[in-house]
Amino acid sequence: MSIGLALAVAGAAIAVFGGGSGSAMGVGIAGQAAAGVVAEDPNKFGKVLILQLLPGTQGIYGLIVAFLVLSNIGILGGSADVNMSIAKGALYLAACLPIGVAGWTSGKAQGEASAASIGLVAQRPDMSGKALIFPAMVETYALLSLLISLLAVFGVNSLAI
Repeated sequence: MSIGLALAVAGAAIAVFGGGSGSAMGVGIAGQAAAGVVAEDPNKFGKVLILQLLPGTQGIYGLIVAFLVLSNIGILGGSADVNMSIAKGALYLAACLPIGVAGWTSGKAQGEASAASIGLVAQRPDMSGKALIFPAMVETYALLSLLISLLAVFGVNSLAI
């Protein structure tokens, strides 16, 4: 295997690791808050479940980017580019960094925002719609990092290096 191919695979791993770890932390933080609310009032389960699920998107975003990279480099499909240049591999690695890093940090931050919103729903169930806005604001930055990673992966794929 070439160093370039190894760098590209490492980028895919970073996308999955960062997004997945951020989501796991965020969903866990929000889940702790949700469990406390549901223990007090089981009727609030549906409202707090939605808030708990929000931080899970970063893991999905990381998986999408990794899947595209692994498809583009031929790992998925059985025709891996074993002669990939170091430059191209490094570009794939760099393309995965936005979702890897932002997924990790935004997943955790979104979990914290979701936990606070779950606390709001516990006290004021009528505010559940407004409570969604706080973690959704964090989601904006996860989406922006996904967009940049996708554009970069597609850009690298079109290069003839």
